[in-house]
Amino acid sequence: MDCINAKYISQKISKARWRPVSSASLQQPDVFATGSWDNENNKVSIWSVGDHGVSNIDGEFDEEPQLLCDSQHEGDVLDLQFLDQDRLVSASSSGAVTIFKLQTDCQAVSLAHVWKRAHQYSCDNAPCTAIVCRSPEIVSVGEDGRVILYKADQTEVVRVIENADSSTIHAVTFLRTTEVLTVNSIGQLKMWDFRQQSDSPAQILSLTGDRVPLHCVDKHPNQQHIVATGGQDGMLCIWDVRQGNTPFSLIEAHSAEMWEVHFHPSNPNHLFTCSEDGSLLHCRSVLMSDPEVVSQRGWNSRVISHSAVPQAGENDSVVSAWLAGDSSKSRLEATHMLPSQTLSVNSLDVLEQCLVCGTDGEAVYIHRQLPV
Repeated sequence: MDCINAKYISQKISKARWRPVSSASLQQPDVFATGSWDNENNKVSIWSVGDHGVSNIDGEFDEEPQLLCDSQHEGDVLDLQFLDQDRLVSASSSGAVTIFKLQTDCQAVSLAHVWKRAHQYSCDNAPCTAIVCRSPEIVSVGEDGRVILYKADQTEVVRVIENADSSTIHAVTFLRTTEVLTVNSIGQLKMWDFRQQSDSPAQILSLTGDRVPLHCVDKHPNQQHIVATGGQDGMLCIWDVRQGNTPFSLIEAHSAEMWEVHFHPSNPNHLFTCSEDGSLLHCRSVLMSDPEVVSQRGWNSRVISHSAVPQAGENDSVVSAWLAGDSSKSRLEATHMLPSQTLSVNSLDVLEQCLVCGTDGEAVYIHRQLPV
């Protein structure tokens, strides 16, 4: 918590995203983007945190983010994703999907292309709730139940699944090159394969019992069959999409809506969540057989309940700590990463040892020394 640096920016932050770093470079990310919501004039903003690293005698990170440039944004920014190092894509409450171009070393940002009213009802705009990018492909989802596929270098939409859902689709992630997974407001996960001509999902998974809305989803970076979701009840769900149609495990993470969940991209035993309850959690799933775990010291954590649903194969525990449901084989540890908060933490992103999150308290928090 000592390594957290706060910046107050007079705008409610809906999304915060690190700019990707070159795979060839060993440097930490130092530029991030934010999107605002519920303001009279919303913006997409580009920030720098410099490359000075640890700067004071106590080893704390001192330098606060500096605004490099920004652009007006029509409607609330409901999602924000980097397509590559130079292009950023936004989802708007107006139904639009917009590509922004970063120029001259991030000192300016310009409009590259807009798909206006990509999401719409017959008589009005429908909010575009989420996007996912895998250059050059972009996929958007919305309140209108549509799933839309674009290519960044084409002005025409590539594919529309018109009635993908009768309820609001809240989030989307790529599973494989041609497959995406969506989550909706009645607790369902739906898998879509763009190679199929049919507009029907290739697979449907769902929460049993109450149909709790799911708000966020992320895929394990190395094992596409492992998926994490979060929803209105604050529960973190881990799914194995190969096995059964219900979650592998349910974890009591938050006391209110979970807005985002992210596996660490290069160390996926670490996972991060943020919530309406004002908290940001760093969850670590560890195999008890791991010698590093046995000798681990100084981990400031609390164990949160982990109830496994026995549906995965027996050998999964040697593959991933997230699928080792037996408490004698694995342990889940969680650390609160922010000072006590009262307003919602709406968004987070993690890359290398750096974390950024944005809140309704009009603050951005940066951590550049994650213990991962």
